[in-house]
Amino acid sequence: MERKSKKASTIDEYIADYPADVQVIMNKIRAVIKESAPQAQERISYAMPGFYQNGMLVWFGGHKTFIGFYPTAEGVEAFQDQLSGYTITKGAVHFPLDKPMPYDLIRKMVRNRVEANTKKKGYGKK
Repeated sequence: MERKSKKASTIDEYIADYPADVQVIMNKIRAVIKESAPQAQERISYAMPGFYQNGMLVWFGGHKTFIGFYPTAEGVEAFQDQLSGYTITKGAVHFPLDKPMPYDLIRKMVRNRVEANTKKKGYGKK
């Protein structure tokens, strides 16, 4: 899967650069992230869609055969036991395009990142 252009300034532009079937998946991932972190700000970061709330939460990006989901190294480590069926790196998970997208797992990972960032920044303390 090749993107039409390499430089997007918004998440809408980024997603529009992909084939229609991949756009559906990316829009659903975006919706899951927004539902899980309603106060997060969207931004393009590292040339990918990123979400910021008390620090960076997660990114996602299209690749030829998978969607890369980047919940930071902490996010990957926190869900290590649930990621055994996927290719993972220190801070990334590869969700294959030819398999069902694990939206519930993405939801959990985003919520985990919101909680971690909130604790790190000291928000929510009394």
